Amino acid sequence: MALTDAKIRAAKPDEKPYKLADTGNMHLLVHPNGSRYWRLRYRHQGKEKTLALGLYPDISLSEARSLRDDARKLIAQGIDPCEQKRAKKSDSEASDTFETIARRWHASNKKWSEAHRAKVLTSLETHVFPSIGSRDIKTLKTPDLLVPVKEAEAKEIYETASRLQQRISAVMRYAAQSGMIDYNPAIDMAGALATVEREHRPALPLHRLSELITRIDVYKGQPLTRLAVEFTLLIFIRSSELRFARWSEIDFKKSMWVIPPKRELIPGVKFSERGSKMKTPHMVPLSSQALEILKQIKQISGEYDLIFTGDRDPYKPMSENTVNTALRVMGYNSKVEVCGHGFRTMACSSLIESGLWSKDAVERQMSHQERNGVRAAYIHKAEFIDERKLMLQWWADFLDANREETISPFDYAKLNNPMQTR
Repeated sequence: MALTDAKIRAAKPDEKPYKLADTGNMHLLVHPNGSRYWRLRYRHQGKEKTLALGLYPDISLSEARSLRDDARKLIAQGIDPCEQKRAKKSDSEASDTFETIARRWHASNKKWSEAHRAKVLTSLETHVFPSIGSRDIKTLKTPDLLVPVKEAEAKEIYETASRLQQRISAVMRYAAQSGMIDYNPAIDMAGALATVEREHRPALPLHRLSELITRIDVYKGQPLTRLAVEFTLLIFIRSSELRFARWSEIDFKKSMWVIPPKRELIPGVKFSERGSKMKTPHMVPLSSQALEILKQIKQISGEYDLIFTGDRDPYKPMSENTVNTALRVMGYNSKVEVCGHGFRTMACSSLIESGLWSKDAVERQMSHQERNGVRAAYIHKAEFIDERKLMLQWWADFLDANREETISPFDYAKLNNPMQTR
């Protein structure tokens, strides 16, 4: 006879398991502890088998019969429902591996540039997937997540270790927010890495500015290289912002260079689509000295799109090592004394030490992002452009003054304060 809900509810546990039969070879197995399991007996390829259909009352009588009917259809087609269930479970477990979820998280970040997207995925493929990529994300605990991070730390690639920790945490947060895991064990990774003092790019002390300018002036290498070094010192922007610059970005009449958030990709040149690091147009006022250098460069590369063309191919930019190589030829150790990026430190230090310029104007010229989120909401559109025009001209004049004699930013500011003559 077919089972009814009333008969199932009335069934009491016994000392031994027993069965309550339903139609179609399905029965309810009642255990001594009171739990009740739906089972279907069937034959496949001459062998008798049992398929688990679920636990009562999670699976009601009507739901169990529906599952039974689905299984019987498979059996009629020559398909073993137990094997199919096992295959589905295997596929489900495979879809919940850390690597699978990490790739979903990676694909969900639509605002990344292609270069950053590739960089993030490469770091995961290189450092994370080999150790925990195949693990079911639900089984991962904090010590498991720390394995690739600690491996990077042991190799003393501290920046990589820190970024791996951030990315693993982001993947696990994505899994928690998507309902794949109930608790995010990455939360407890905080403080696992030893604090390592960030190594700053080398920069000369300001009293050696005169020496640097003299060495640039007498440099005997390629004229475009010397002009690139001098121009970098005058405007102190980042290497990629300089190397991939186009003539179309320069407005000689307005004495302004506007670095776009993104540039047109140069085929075969890695990262050539990079523009302003802050992903917004970056305005760079050009002093009279900077304009004069650009006019000299225009005699060399003016017929091409790129300002700083390569030695061998004018359709490709100069090497990323050009400025540092020139500094080494001038006699500097670019690892410990000064490098092209160090010009930014020297300029920033001088502008602050002069006491003339607001921190906001200096930070905007450095193209730094405001770290205070509340304050950033109020000043993010402020360019301080008038002050920055005066500031960049003052900096260029200060460098010229150091051609004649060594003078500190503070002493030069006492003699030359453009803010008083506005």
